Amino acid sequence: MVNTRSQTKMADNADLLALLAEMKKSMEKGQEEMKDRMEKGQEGMKEEMRKGQEEMKEEMRKGQEEMKNQIQSHVESKVGEIKDHVISCIEKIEEDVQSVKREIGEVKGEVERKIG
Repeated sequence: MVNTRSQTKMADNADLLALLAEMKKSMEKGQEEMKDRMEKGQEGMKEEMRKGQEEMKEEMRKGQEEMKNQIQSHVESKVGEIKDHVISCIEKIEEDVQSVKREIGEVKGEVERKIG
């Protein structure tokens, strides 16, 4: 009986060892699968981040372009206003010059009459 009991115990132990070995393989396989999934997930996240950064760069470029266009439009508007003001001032000065020329002509005429 001792031999039989011992043999049974050894057989049970062998079964347990085989089961443990199978569980170990299963766990290692599961760990590998999990590692693969995590790596793929990280790659996907990196790609998402890269795409997000590209989109952000494009949005920033568009925003800068829009700001540049608004500034350029504003500057052109102000330059136009200044140009109109300068033209107005030149016209006023020309009118004043003509007025002074007339006055000089009138004074010259009076002086010539008084002299002549």
